[in-house]
Amino acid sequence: MASTMKGPGLFLAQFAGDEAPYNSLAGIAGWAASLGYKAVQIPTFDDRLFDLDKAAGSQTYCDEVLGICSDAGVAVSELSTHLQGQLVAVHPAYDLAFDAFAPESVHKNPKARQEWAVDQMKKAAKAARNMGLDTTVSFTGSLAFPYLYPWPQRPPGLIEEAFAELGRRWKEILDVYEDQGVDVGYEIHPGEDVFDGATYEMFVEATGNHDRALINYDPSHFLLQQLDYLSFIDLYHDRICAFHVKDAEFNPDGRQGVYSGYQGWTERAGRFRSLGDGQVDFSGIFSKLCQYDYDSWAVLEWECCLISPEQGAAEGAPFINAHIIEATGKAFDDFAGGETDQAKIRSMLGL
Repeated sequence: MASTMKGPGLFLAQFAGDEAPYNSLAGIAGWAASLGYKAVQIPTFDDRLFDLDKAAGSQTYCDEVLGICSDAGVAVSELSTHLQGQLVAVHPAYDLAFDAFAPESVHKNPKARQEWAVDQMKKAAKAARNMGLDTTVSFTGSLAFPYLYPWPQRPPGLIEEAFAELGRRWKEILDVYEDQGVDVGYEIHPGEDVFDGATYEMFVEATGNHDRALINYDPSHFLLQQLDYLSFIDLYHDRICAFHVKDAEFNPDGRQGVYSGYQGWTERAGRFRSLGDGQVDFSGIFSKLCQYDYDSWAVLEWECCLISPEQGAAEGAPFINAHIIEATGKAFDDFAGGETDQAKIRSMLGL
């Protein structure tokens, strides 16, 4: 029997704020439900919505979180640890920029910041299990990304050592996820060392081919790289455990290409857009995922350089609903079939 994916879900990170209803889990979950969402993906790094330290150690707290969402009319699709995952590996060039993702107590102390991030990742595995979730979503972080373009010439072994170290750092974390029976779906994303299929394969190999190192599929990042995001599903469908439904467009001209000339988001050749306003072939994507029996959540991640988040959220739920394929349990030409008759088959073959 073919599988039908679940949805629509909403990633809450871009919508959380200091004003009601966006400043509490009950408020924002109710708002999401009112727009037609059936689940929310919770950012564990936003303490207005979630207390990860408490969730890792308190079943009662996790039950309360699930109850708040259920009362609002939504399930929890996944827990997100994007910011903590980013801090598992940070090249020194990015230290000051990424300090903002961590508590002030570890600012200007990369070792302490990394230790905090690793602890947070391990706590998220326990929190997910306490909440009955099999999947989390995250980033890998990066050590090699400043050397993305091979000029100046990279010394032999630099990329290999970067990925070896990335694998060492994540292996101990992924072992905790294995113990808890929880997957990590990495969002394959420029700025991470894992930004396409080739680098994902390098990362998985560096973790010892860890079974918990899976993929949060987000086609927007692939379109901006001009990667074939439909063929990506053919190659890696058995590793896709989560799906960010996010649109983008790429409009190169005589001034800009993939790198977009350091321009602001509205002036870039590559831009994130709200669902349906970009160039991503979502009909193709939903068909491919249906073909390969993807049965988890379709979650809107909204980022658009033009329209408001409120409009993007309101338009997102019906867009996803319209693309979810109710998987068929039979072939379209079953009506013309019959019982298997071995003698008839042999006769038809002239045997």
